Amino acid sequence: MLKLSTALLFAASAIAQQNFDKTEIHVLPVQGNIYMIVGAGGNITAQIGSQGVLLVDTQFAALSDRILDAVSKLSGKRLRYIVNTNADPDHTDGNENLRKAGAMVFAGPGAGAINNAAEGAAVYAHINVLKRMSAPTGKRSPTPSGAWPTDTYAGGVKELYFNGESIQIMHQPAAHTDGDSMVYFRRSDVISAGDVFMTTSFPVIDLERGGSLQGEIEGLNHLLDIMIPEHEQEGGTMVIPGHGRLCDEADVVEYRDMVVIVRDRIRAMIKKGMSLEQVRAARPTRDYDRLFTATQGTWTPDRFVEAAYKSLLQPSARSSTQ
Repeated sequence: MLKLSTALLFAASAIAQQNFDKTEIHVLPVQGNIYMIVGAGGNITAQIGSQGVLLVDTQFAALSDRILDAVSKLSGKRLRYIVNTNADPDHTDGNENLRKAGAMVFAGPGAGAINNAAEGAAVYAHINVLKRMSAPTGKRSPTPSGAWPTDTYAGGVKELYFNGESIQIMHQPAAHTDGDSMVYFRRSDVISAGDVFMTTSFPVIDLERGGSLQGEIEGLNHLLDIMIPEHEQEGGTMVIPGHGRLCDEADVVEYRDMVVIVRDRIRAMIKKGMSLEQVRAARPTRDYDRLFTATQGTWTPDRFVEAAYKSLLQPSARSSTQ
């Protein structure tokens, strides 16, 4: 069986232990034709229009019927596209159920006739997401094949035009994992950030799946490069985090600054020759613990410090000053 990372094992364990009977699905209008769907697991972004529905991430399979019911209240059109921001179960577990409920847009002659469709919605993700969810021939896959991406990209950006809107699916290498994508809805001016940015905990750096602290900071800087605030006000470009509340640029700046400050503290301790246990005891996250200690899950400040410490020991991180 394909070896799972420690973070992924914790996520899979959370699915097994969680009771979804009382989970409610909430829908929040964002701006343009974008909605944020909140339930359990990662936030879902929904784009609604005359051609159909596009969803970013799918939460847990046990919630699929409730998610589809919420989407049907927004639009009577079919689900056409799913985009996965990473391979975590709380973002992809519902892929198979939601994909079956949708229909792929026909891409051949007469593609404007949306009634022409293949079976099931298309599922887009970075190629590293497919690698994590599948397995080499002859090996047992960690996820069912019906949940795998049907279309992958390997470059920096995958582009779509759907519901009259340009959409950029942007790979953010070596951040939370090596397969993170952020999805930018250009007309609506909304970014679905996946777990590159969240408001509920310190960044989850999955070292075993190619994540890194410096890549996380670069991902947050990438977000800020795209975002434009409303003049002297909150608002402007809005970002839907992987977990947590709807945010604007000021929220991302505060989170980025926190990660940079903690990185610089740990880096200084490493230069002094401090061990991991000594760094933990020094509590480099102490003034942020109240804000970013997760109320659910197992990603504690100690685990973040450990991941950050190990990431900063990697050769690629030692030369970076940004």
